[in-house]
Amino acid sequence: MSFAARSAVAPQVASVAPARRAAGAVCRAAPSDSAVPQGSRREVLQGAALLAASLAAGPASAAAKKPKGYNICRDDNDNYTFLYPFGWQEVSVDGLDVCYKDVIEPLESVSVSLVLTDKESVDEFGTPLEIADTLVATALSNKRQKTKVLDAKRVERQGRPYVEFEFLAEAPNYTRHALGVVTVSNGKFYIVSTGANERRWGKMQKKVKTVVDSFEILYGNPAA
Repeated sequence: MSFAARSAVAPQVASVAPARRAAGAVCRAAPSDSAVPQGSRREVLQGAALLAASLAAGPASAAAKKPKGYNICRDDNDNYTFLYPFGWQEVSVDGLDVCYKDVIEPLESVSVSLVLTDKESVDEFGTPLEIADTLVATALSNKRQKTKVLDAKRVERQGRPYVEFEFLAEAPNYTRHALGVVTVSNGKFYIVSTGANERRWGKMQKKVKTVVDSFEILYGNPAA
């Protein structure tokens, strides 16, 4: 990997400033009262009507095509949604915006983290392989793990570019087989990681692939 590509991603990953979810809040977050613009009653009502119309006309997402056996995580504050398998529970983890995991098989999990960025598109961080290599080495594993990126590709959803990748993280007593997806929207770099123990990959592969494929930015210009 080139120094330029690594320096484009790694410093921002290292300076993660996640928007922590308020205690007791559910993933299907609603805008707070402080987000309501000040103005006349007429202006507020007009704004509410426009917001309702935009929500109703929003792009088809995981919420509109939820398969059996999955729950929906939708965060309107941070502007994303994804599916996760029924039975996974939300847990609080420092540095993550949200995390769900299986209480019996803790390696089976999904997490979302947010990094502030001045980039307008994930394409500005480098090639899919460069992005995957950097994230796996600096943000999605620890120094005791041996990692290997198996695949990385660029995809588009609703006109927005995403990078999907697959990797292994080998520790002394287990190997995690994982999938990731990243994108950029409105000054935020979204990092999603999900996976399972390698010994259960045959059973879990389809489920975690559904998680990655379902992740979408809710609203906004694809270039923003």
